[in-house]
Amino acid sequence: MIAFDIPDMTCGHCKSTVESAIHQVDARAAIRIDLAAKTADVETEASADRIAEAIAAAGYTPHLRSPL
Repeated sequence: MIAFDIPDMTCGHCKSTVESAIHQVDARAAIRIDLAAKTADVETEASADRIAEAIAAAGYTPHLRSPL
């Protein structure tokens, strides 16, 4: 599980955009987003760096948290 804080994810559109960016890296990723907490937990075989790069390319600022 890879866990990110994404402080600039503020609305439903942001959530959808982040999910789409992650799925472009790993279509089978399991994503749990808590919009109120501005966090994303991702179960994926892709590296944390690749997921973070995809989120950043979508216009957001991911911060890696300690593993769950």
